[in-house]
Amino acid sequence: MRRLLLVAQYDGTDYFGFQRQPVLPTVQGELERAISQLLGRATTVTGAGRTDAGVHALGQTVVFETDSPIPAKRLVGALNALLPDEVAIVEAAEVDESFHPRYGALGKLYCYRILNRPLRSPFIGRYAWHVTWQLELELMLEAAEVLRGEHDFVAFSSSGSSVGGTVRDLRRLEVERRGDLIEIHTEADGFLYMMVRRIVGTLVDAGRRLVSVEEVGEILRSLDRTRVKTVAPPQGLTLIKVIY
Repeated sequence: MRRLLLVAQYDGTDYFGFQRQPVLPTVQGELERAISQLLGRATTVTGAGRTDAGVHALGQTVVFETDSPIPAKRLVGALNALLPDEVAIVEAAEVDESFHPRYGALGKLYCYRILNRPLRSPFIGRYAWHVTWQLELELMLEAAEVLRGEHDFVAFSSSGSSVGGTVRDLRRLEVERRGDLIEIHTEADGFLYMMVRRIVGTLVDAGRRLVSVEEVGEILRSLDRTRVKTVAPPQGLTLIKVIY
């Protein structure tokens, strides 16, 4: 059997997350439908992670096994012809049979976008959180500095997170403003369930002066999930890349 890797991009707005569900539309379901149709037999894929409903991806990694001789370079065009407009394959390659997209990952990179102005936008509303309050960037930067590094992030996780431990190395947490758009770039060796969205919500609270920078540190050290008051909505979040 051959093991083939695909890098997928998708607009997650109309999908109930990545993971396959019996009835609801999911990204994994669309990928498996297209691959199975192309190869002529039922095929399952394994992803590097599960994005939630409404979350997008520019670099989701999946693998599947097949005994088909189809060249990897042909998969991109062939699968894109079968996939809906919201899902696309941008890369395909044959990998070693020991490669696992999740357990072999060294980290992940996400970007969260915030539209920070009074008026909404019909152009980026599907890909950004519309925050009407004027956010103070300096306070968000100071709060981000508190969170960077290796910590127990249980306070920034939701129930249902992996039981394999809650310590993560948040190697990058940067906040940038470009006009009305604020981008939060975050990279870690792994993320707990809802971790990015809870961090972003807390940074926004800091930018609104609803919590102080000192309180952000207290929330982190408290290990208490109930201390996080704001969870950013899913549409602003994009998985940029899985790092190997």
